[in-house]
Amino acid sequence: MENQRTVGNGTHIAFAVEDRSMVNRFYAAALKYGGSDDGPPGLRTNYDANYYGAFVRDPDGHKIEAVTYSAK
Repeated sequence: MENQRTVGNGTHIAFAVEDRSMVNRFYAAALKYGGSDDGPPGLRTNYDANYYGAFVRDPDGHKIEAVTYSAK
């Protein structure tokens, strides 16, 4: 019997973007086109003082993030 493949919680793809407005636009577009919220845009200072990111799940369950270290 072949093992069935499943999406694990560890599947995570991150895109580094230029600024916070790009993180916000990524998040809005992802939700508009079928993604689901997994962490809205915001600072995550436990990573870095300027770590600003947003997390979504695509329809297959993969976690996708847009992140910037820019203060803008």
